[in-house]
Formats: sequence, structure tokens, C-alpha cells
Amino acid sequence: MKIHEYQAKEILRKYGVATPRGHPCFSVDEAMEVAKKLGGKVWVVKAQIHAGGRGKGGGVKLARSPEEVKSHAGQILDMQLKTHQTGPEGQKVRRLLVEEGADIRKELYVGMVIDRSTQRVVLMASSEGGMDIEEVAAKTPEKIHKVTIDPAKGLADKDAEDIARKIGMPEKSVAQARDFLKALYRAFDDTDASLAEINPLILTGDEKVLALDAKMNFDDNALFRHPELVALRDLDEEDLAEVEASKYDLNYIQLDGNIGCLVNGAGLAMATMDIIKLYGGSPANFLDVGGGASTEKVTEAFKIMLRNPKLAAILVNIFGGIMKCDVIAQGVVAAAREVKLNVPLVVRLEGTNVEIGKKILADSGLPIISGNNMADAAQKVVAAARGK
Repeated sequence: MKIHEYQAKEILRKYGVATPRGHPCFSVDEAMEVAKKLGGKVWVVKAQIHAGGRGKGGGVKLARSPEEVKSHAGQILDMQLKTHQTGPEGQKVRRLLVEEGADIRKELYVGMVIDRSTQRVVLMASSEGGMDIEEVAAKTPEKIHKVTIDPAKGLADKDAEDIARKIGMPEKSVAQARDFLKALYRAFDDTDASLAEINPLILTGDEKVLALDAKMNFDDNALFRHPELVALRDLDEEDLAEVEASKYDLNYIQLDGNIGCLVNGAGLAMATMDIIKLYGGSPANFLDVGGGASTEKVTEAFKIMLRNPKLAAILVNIFGGIMKCDVIAQGVVAAAREVKLNVPLVVRLEGTNVEIGKKILADSGLPIISGNNMADAAQKVVAAARGK
């Protein structure tokens, strides 16, 4: 789950991570009021969307007068902001963050992620913070410094201080940077985060360490422990089909192709998409109905897939273990009738009660194309999508 920058900063401040003063705004008038409350002579008006690269896309503006705050807020609110992470369609800006300006002496980078190979949190830091950090990582990886954190001990003082020095933090600010990094790790660990990124981390003219930007993502599987984080979810920033799927406990991700996939099990779903690509097709979605799908669940899955205007065919690929083939067959038949299916449907069943399941499909009277195995089913659905 993703949250906005201002929400991430609110969380980090609770752990002692220093950030500039600022407040979220939902209108131009609110932006003006926040600027007046903050005082000062310089403000930053920032678009709040769940994507990086906002500065390059025109979503971050410096204002040197209240009039400029008003002008920038008017330009950014409701704009369709396009960045390298939004794709060509962009994302609509519905919220702003107005912050006090900062005296930036140096821009640095700090991030924390889960390293699956070591099953530990890794702290990454670089002296080259700012908008081009991806280019730094690609072209000069030696400038990215890393430390693996022992979960039993947390981030050690020595490791935090070493990282601070490696990224060029002046000796006078090393202790402050150490406390900053340790606070960031505590926030990461306590909230079951999957990502915490500060880009840029800045050193100010008076040698203070501040999180000028902040990004946090959280492990969906741990959200049951964090109702306070669930409350921060902004559904406007998420794909509508994915939001609808989550209501029915369906694991759904929208893709760019035209062949819908309904599968039980994440591994089989990945393999199904791979084999569709192998035979020249393009998956329209990842959809794992899980091991206990009901008729209602399958029906909702069909409805969600059919909302995609690009959809040209559907492949149902089920390996029945816990999920019995006759149950999924009943669900497929009921769903096809309820939604008045108007695209070709290919079904491949294997496993528990497979013969009963195939008979249910055959007796339904529906124009269902049977796949004998994964390869056969994939070839048939690719051909069907092409109108053959």
C-alpha cells in the first residue's frame, strides 16, 4: 500500500525524523492559508500523487510570494501530472503539500528496502541525491553505499555513522545523521514498511539534517496490524478495478494486453501469463482467485475483467487441489450467464473432480472452448483474441 508524501512525513515525525514544516491542501484558498500560517519568504508547492518524478513533471514549484503560491497551486491542482512512473496517461492531482522553503547546502539520498536474499532490511545511501538518483544507480553504482541490518539488534550506531561519513556528511553533523537514520529504521520496522525513501535528504546551511521528501510503502499482508495506516489509503490513486477486486479478496492487477486471465494460485497465474506471451498474446491482467473461490467470487472476477475495453478473450486456467474443478466450473457457468459474456472463453481444468468439472462445462450449452493442457489452452485463447 502506498501513501502520500505528507502522510509519510507525519509518520516519520512521530519517530523523530526531522522534516520541513508543511500542511496538505485541497484547494487554492487552503494553499494560501497554509503559506500565511507557515510564514517566511519562500514556500514549496508540491503535487501529491502516488508516483515519483513529480519535479521533472512540473508538479513541484518554488514560490517567493503569496501570489506565486496561489498561481502554482492553481496550475498544479487538477492537472494530469505525467512522470516516468505514471505512464503516458498521467495521474490527476487532487491534493497539494505546501511547505516552508529550506536552505539547501547539499542533497543526499537515503532508502530502506527488504532484501529478499538476506531476508533483512537494507539501508542504502548516496551522496548524489535528487531527481537523477536512478541514473546514479545505473551509471555509478559505486556511489550507492549499503548496510544490512540485523533485525535482532536494529541499526547499529557504528553502521549509521559509517554510512553518514561515506555520503559526505560533515563530522559536525554525523551524530545528527546517525539519530536520523536510526529513527527512520524504527519507523520502517514498526509500520511493517516495504519501502522508506528520503530523496533528497538535505544538509541545510546551518548543518541540520532534514527529510525534504519522503516516500513510504507498506506490506499489504501486514495491514491487519495497522488500521491507522489503512485509514490513510487514497482510493483515488488506485486502479478502480483493483480496488473493486480487493473487496472480494481477489488478487488483481490490471495490465496492458487483451487476454483476461482467471487462475487459482499466484505461481500458476505467472506461468499462465508467460505462456500466453510465448504464443504471441498479451495478458490483460493478473488475477488469482485463491484456493477457496466461490461462485460469487468467480462472477465478480468476470465482471471486473469485462470492464476492460481492450478485452478480446478470457482464459480460465485452474489446477484443482483445494479448489475443486467442479466448483470452479459451476462458478464459470454461472458467471458467464450472469454477465452475458460476449468474448471467447477458453477453460483449462486439471486436478480434483476434473471430469465432473468438464461435464458441467460441456452440459452448460455455453460456447466454451476447452483446453487440453496449458499450451493448448494458451494457443486457443491467443487465436480467439485475434478472431480466428
